[in-house]
Amino acid sequence: MERRNVGILGATGAVGQRFIQLLADHPWFNITWLAASARSAGKTYAEACQWRLDTPLPAHIAQMVLQPNVPEDAGADLPRIIFSSVDSPIAKDLEPRFAAAGCAVISNSSAFRMAPDVPLVVPEVNADHLEVIESQPTRKRTGGFLVTNPNCCAIGLILPLKALEDHFGIEKLFVTTMQAVSGAGYPGVPSLDILGNVIPYIKSEEEKLQEEIAKLLGTTDGKGFQLLDATVSAMCNRVPVLEGHTECVSIKLRKPATHEQILAAWHSFQPLHGKGLDGLHLPSAPEFPVEYVHGDARPQPRLDLMRGNGMATTVGRLRPCTIFDWKFTLLSHNTIRGAAGAAILNAEILAVLGKFDFRKFPPVNSALSEAVTV
Repeated sequence: MERRNVGILGATGAVGQRFIQLLADHPWFNITWLAASARSAGKTYAEACQWRLDTPLPAHIAQMVLQPNVPEDAGADLPRIIFSSVDSPIAKDLEPRFAAAGCAVISNSSAFRMAPDVPLVVPEVNADHLEVIESQPTRKRTGGFLVTNPNCCAIGLILPLKALEDHFGIEKLFVTTMQAVSGAGYPGVPSLDILGNVIPYIKSEEEKLQEEIAKLLGTTDGKGFQLLDATVSAMCNRVPVLEGHTECVSIKLRKPATHEQILAAWHSFQPLHGKGLDGLHLPSAPEFPVEYVHGDARPQPRLDLMRGNGMATTVGRLRPCTIFDWKFTLLSHNTIRGAAGAAILNAEILAVLGKFDFRKFPPVNSALSEAVTV
């Protein structure tokens, strides 16, 4: 695979740092452009960023000068692949401008997840939805487009759900989340609010989870999306855990399934090795997207968070449900699989599908004056 230059919007934030960590030795992508808010632009990354991850800040990244977070000031240095980790209100303004400039914008923001012509993608679940980018106005004019990855809880949940939907169908779903404080970014939740406490409300989280599951498991005709016809209810809570979202799920299936059949469906769920993608190796993709762990008290963030290098969902405690059919507990890494890692995996599948071939489109930045609606 040709190595491609990439940029990061919101590079100094919690997710931006995770992007840098995961891309530092990536075989397909090379970070050449970092952008941040006006208060940080012009500083080196080391000057502007308080690095908070458990691996050293790469020396070459530390010396990179942060650019203004607008495409108009980037000039010829603007790479055509942009990872975006800015807050939703900022993303609503900036991401369409980068797409208009001819960039492939791979977003972790919620701003455009439910837009009718923007794919909301988890490659193991709905890679076929990526064809909808060809109907985006910017794609037709400049080659630029916008792709999003889901909410951090939706990603962890959708992997085991996809296997069940494919084999048995899903009629109803009830999920209660216990979400880590890192999901709120840095500095996140004040310590006096979260220590020794549970906060039973995260703004807009329940609505996002319910909507996004329906889009992720829905279908596409290449131009738009048909949502999954299933009832989904969510309750979301913030808990005093640093990283790792735990979710308790009850599910009603459309066809009967035994305990052994469900475990088999999860174990055999390797969609990137089939459906025309035989032999495909995406560097960030786990071999087994869903891993089942036996034991009455598993999964746990302390023990199971880094399965699949943080890219797998760990499931446990599958048992009958007295209201629906089955219930189980799952765990996923919210800043790796639930954020930066998810966007990087989206970029990898886009590269394999040839969506980064911009040779037939105008040079980057040539269409900045055009109005755009994404």
